[in-house]
Amino acid sequence: MSEKGVKLPKMSLFSKKRTNNFLLDHMIELLLVVMIIALSIAEPKFIGVVNILNVLRNCAMKGVIAYGMCLVIISGEIDLSVGSQVALSAVIAAWVSKNLSAAGVMPQTLGAVVGVIAAIAVAMLIGTFHAWARHKFGMPSFIVTLANLNILYGLAAIICGGFPITDCFPDWYVKLGTGRIFGIPVPALIFILVFFLFWFLMEKTELGRQIYAVGGNAEAARLNGISVWRTRLFVMCIVQLMCVLSGVMNSAQVRSATFGFGRGWETQIISSVVIGGTSMLGGIGTVWGTLIGVLFTGIINNGMTLLNVNEYMQYVVNGGLMFFAVWFNTYVTRQKS
Repeated sequence: MSEKGVKLPKMSLFSKKRTNNFLLDHMIELLLVVMIIALSIAEPKFIGVVNILNVLRNCAMKGVIAYGMCLVIISGEIDLSVGSQVALSAVIAAWVSKNLSAAGVMPQTLGAVVGVIAAIAVAMLIGTFHAWARHKFGMPSFIVTLANLNILYGLAAIICGGFPITDCFPDWYVKLGTGRIFGIPVPALIFILVFFLFWFLMEKTELGRQIYAVGGNAEAARLNGISVWRTRLFVMCIVQLMCVLSGVMNSAQVRSATFGFGRGWETQIISSVVIGGTSMLGGIGTVWGTLIGVLFTGIINNGMTLLNVNEYMQYVVNGGLMFFAVWFNTYVTRQKS
């Protein structure tokens, strides 16, 4: 009797602690389920197949960048230039494709390929510059990328002359934004495929562990033989590459390119990453959490649109969500410690 009297409270306490930790770790997923149920009751159209696919397609544009941003923030850095890079990538691809075709150098089908390659090359240079400025001069990535936010936006506007570039893409390119495979939008399939690639990278590879180590303590990681420079270079370049992918899908969807693409996306993308549980201090976060964060913000925006919520109120809600996410992540960290 005495042994049972001692063991039962311990098992009860352990169970309670485990339950609390589970709720803290999966609170965003639980809130997402509750929100889906509430929106389905408030607006039956929300749960329709057409609307769900529409949500996934819209999430894809910012979601692929959010995966890259997740890696950047886990490594202890930030990239505020992503919105402008989306515009610049789309404009470069469109400008190269149209001009090569107009000059008779090659058909538009091949011109678009060269345009995308040119956009990737520029994005890799920008990502390398961000990592180099951070590593060589110790400049905060916040400042470097904030400066490039305006520079890239200006370059995109100069290249397109302040007007959309139209009649510049072949059919194969357009399908990347408007096509469907087995009834599922191509952007949604890309969004899901990129998730699995990033999940595998962070969960199953040595490089993923190095990114966590650099974000947790860069000096300790260096002393353990991890190249902080190469790790930062990788994450800064990969997020820029995702901007190119987003720019391609975005321009393919509207069949044109302009400097206005991606304007203001950086705050929404960072918000999705933080809502998913990634710490702004670095070293903590998951690609799965980012996926949930992207779906969370995407579903809220879609729900507010269906319910005819005022456009300016949507800004208030998104800002409030980011504040809540930061507060909640801080609360969870304190509770666990």
